[in-house]
Amino acid sequence: MIVNRISDVALTVGIITIFCTFRSVEFGVVFSLAPFFAGLEINFWGSRAELLNVISILLLLGAMGKSAQIFLHTWLPDAMEGPTPVSALIHAATMVTAGVFLIIKCSPIFEYADTTLMLVALVGGLTAFFSSTVGLVQYDMKKVIAYSTCSQLGYMVFACGLSAYNIGLFHLMNHAVFKALLFLSAGSVIHSLSNEQDMRKMGGLSKLLPVAYAAIGIGSLALIGFPFLTGYYSKDIILELAYSQYTLHASFVH
Repeated sequence: MIVNRISDVALTVGIITIFCTFRSVEFGVVFSLAPFFAGLEINFWGSRAELLNVISILLLLGAMGKSAQIFLHTWLPDAMEGPTPVSALIHAATMVTAGVFLIIKCSPIFEYADTTLMLVALVGGLTAFFSSTVGLVQYDMKKVIAYSTCSQLGYMVFACGLSAYNIGLFHLMNHAVFKALLFLSAGSVIHSLSNEQDMRKMGGLSKLLPVAYAAIGIGSLALIGFPFLTGYYSKDIILELAYSQYTLHASFVH
């Protein structure tokens, strides 16, 4: 609750700042007026800062909480105590993708804020690396998949930081499919083992649960970007984009 309140406050202040600047919160009005405010500086906490940078950083903080980016990610693994079908919905369709979608939707503002774009890419890259590393040492089956979601959200966010919003949305859609498959398959395994989630107590289930075994295998291959599965087409192109851009944050990310 506390982590989400931090991002909620930032998002609320961002929306208030947008309203005070543009006298509207409608996307069409704000996006059409954004170019006229590019480079405009304001007094922000005793120092000079570009208005659109301030707005986009506040929106980024809101997105970091909603999409479980580094420093504001802790709520997501803890949310794994809920029912597995609910976890599948949260990770695939609704909640954790909201922050990424916010950045994509507000891309006309972010494109005029160079400093924030660099921050978006750095936050996404750090999250992708950090979460995947933490996921390696988890033994709760659902927490492993939860940390992998954090990592994939990092991919989507740093794609947005490289101004490839369409690729970020493409990966968001692909991720929804294979992550729902993984969670529902994990739920099947957990239910079959009388609600046991500790992977250290599992093994040799391929003969007992052949369908779940095959489904988790396919979902895992898609997640790691195995050729000709969904993850391959979106993850690979994000990495190629990072390699093709010779900026500081793109170099850091790849």
